[in-house]
Amino acid sequence: MPVFVPKKSPPEAPARRRKSTHMIKLDNVHKSFGDNHVLRGVTLDVAKGTSLVIIGGSGTGKSVAIKSVLGLVTPDAGTITVDGTDVTKADRDAFLARFGMLFQGAALFDSLPVWQNVAFRLLRGALAKPRDQARDIAIEKLRRVGLTADVADRLPAELSGGMQKRVGLARAIAADPEIIFFDEPTTGLDPIMAGVINDLIREIVTEMGATTMTITHDMTSVRTIADTVAMLHGGKIRWTGPVSDMDSADDPYLQQFINGRAEGPIEAVR
Repeated sequence: MPVFVPKKSPPEAPARRRKSTHMIKLDNVHKSFGDNHVLRGVTLDVAKGTSLVIIGGSGTGKSVAIKSVLGLVTPDAGTITVDGTDVTKADRDAFLARFGMLFQGAALFDSLPVWQNVAFRLLRGALAKPRDQARDIAIEKLRRVGLTADVADRLPAELSGGMQKRVGLARAIAADPEIIFFDEPTTGLDPIMAGVINDLIREIVTEMGATTMTITHDMTSVRTIADTVAMLHGGKIRWTGPVSDMDSADDPYLQQFINGRAEGPIEAVR
């Protein structure tokens, strides 16, 4: 009589790890410098391919938050992850290669011609390319921000403030980064040029599919660039939400800031 042997079920496939939809995540981040408690439990999520703008007065911790994401400042408590990796445990060169940055005031190297400023990261380190190729990429990025090839060999001092800001933007996107930081991108620009830079940032970020974090006081920039807004005051996130909800939000800190009111919970220094 044949013996019945039950058929074994095939082993279950291991659960596939779901890739995080959050490119940048801050979880209960604290940072103090001596007695100055700058970040007091900041929690933020930035989804892939979206633009977060952090607003708030001077000295509220906006720059420290971005420096913490870049690994330039180490939090006292809490965690920061980029694409699921703890920033304190990432390989530094590979980690920083994923970022681009537009600094306040453009922060160009005065002694280098424009194209070498744009191609700075393409001429050294993990992203290094042959010099001719780096120059070609730089000129292509300059064209993308509305500057002609003849600008490439000029020195930064020969350019207007608006042109310098465009060069800074070209440098930020030169290596096709996944993540871009913008630090007060319209500071020092007249309203028309500020509008041009805001539009360029929005267009380029959308084209690249990059994830961005911006810090600014300029509410026109906020309305142009942001998908999501976070209001930082006293080291804490007071409000966060879609930019479309900002004007109707009932948070008193947010409303005082975006409307420029002297009266409210934020003390004005007189």
